[in-house]
Amino acid sequence: MRDHNTAAVLGLLRDAGTEGASRAELAAGTGLTPQAVSKITARLRAAGLATEAGRRASTGGKPPVVLRLVPGAAHAVGLHLDRDSLTATLVDLTGAAIATRTAPLAFGAGAERVLGAVEREVRALLAGAGAGAGAGTGVGTGAGADAGVRAGAAPASAAGRDASSDVGTGRGVTSDAGAVPVAFWGTGPAASSDAGTGPASSSGTVSASSSGTGPAMASGRGALPVASSDTGAGPATTSGPAPAPASLLGLVPTLLGLGVAVPGPLDHRDGVLRKVTGFPRWDGFPLRDALAERLGVPVVVDKDTNAAALGLAPRAADSFAYLHLGTGLGAGLVLGRNLHRGARTDAGEFGHQVIQVDGPPCPCGGHGCAEALCLAAVAAGDTARAARLLGIGAANLVRLLDIDLVLLGGRTVLADPGPYVAGVRAVLAGAAPVDVTPSGERTVVEGAAELVLAPLFGRAGAPGVTAFASHASV
Repeated sequence: MRDHNTAAVLGLLRDAGTEGASRAELAAGTGLTPQAVSKITARLRAAGLATEAGRRASTGGKPPVVLRLVPGAAHAVGLHLDRDSLTATLVDLTGAAIATRTAPLAFGAGAERVLGAVEREVRALLAGAGAGAGAGTGVGTGAGADAGVRAGAAPASAAGRDASSDVGTGRGVTSDAGAVPVAFWGTGPAASSDAGTGPASSSGTVSASSSGTGPAMASGRGALPVASSDTGAGPATTSGPAPAPASLLGLVPTLLGLGVAVPGPLDHRDGVLRKVTGFPRWDGFPLRDALAERLGVPVVVDKDTNAAALGLAPRAADSFAYLHLGTGLGAGLVLGRNLHRGARTDAGEFGHQVIQVDGPPCPCGGHGCAEALCLAAVAAGDTARAARLLGIGAANLVRLLDIDLVLLGGRTVLADPGPYVAGVRAVLAGAAPVDVTPSGERTVVEGAAELVLAPLFGRAGAPGVTAFASHASV
């Protein structure tokens, strides 16, 4: 109950933004007593997660104190693995982006090369952000109380162990102050790989919000070796026994974890990939645990469309469908304000509904699937047909699930949104509003970061989520 109440207060503070909220407003919004709210906010302030933001104008009596979240108190990394590209973003506690990197990716190149590319790009992202993300972010700087990290605080657990030693144990890892929660975890790591051929990634590019200019690696104890180049011509790792991995907490001590959005199907509970259409070699690969072992931080894995829907949920309708048309076709479903994954994370396999009986074959093994038909129309340059096919699939969802809103996204739609919105609207004929995702190209990667942040604010999604943030210290 204490965790639930703390999450409710944190959620309202996040929604309040920079204007903040008074204790009376928090009590009204959560249904908690003023005394309970005072105790919770005192713990949040002691942990560096919240701070005073001034006072409200008095309506009689003492002006109420306003509280707000401290953005730099905690951070998360969102990672979007597409079939041909990788995007990683570092966000603060409010979800605001600090830095973003993009790089080409050959998802079919094999697990070892893909994991190596992920490690390089994520470490480069954090190294750049920690070196010069700007004053006040609190990223790896020990920036003081307003950043939620004491000067000189080490990225270790309360018992003084290296944070990576708790990987896979189910224990929440905290800073040495034992206050700011910096990790949540699932089951233990079990690395596996299938040797890849060909380059998984070239050097990434960094957005203007990041000061990182290249794929730098963390130096010092436990730093991982990298290949001499990103061309893929040489081995992915050096020969001989590999040193123990250096936790990403060495770069950003307030890092909560890594959220990974990847094409499905997959098992969200276990972080294991299934038969990704067109990439059968990934079937059964424990992506969550393999990344956790390499990076030394908690990892949550979900389908790209689920991550996108989770990130959009606070700004969208109570029940909506996010339809993603890019290198594939899928959907993320939010029903009654809860992300709907299904018992086996198979909900939202929108692209494999049959919309043409005895239609052309699909790589999934079926015939007449929406994805196969839609991608064929896109390849032929027939945008009107692709939009109409997308609309037929959307109409099935709206009529089956009584959806309030349809949001469109994905690189294909975003490259020319007008015809797709018009085409889907024409098929739906007013059954539900249709619009383009307000987050644009960042929809999935922001949602990936939200996989980590959402449990802190009581937004873990559908029942069955197993990785929750540790609030034991607050």
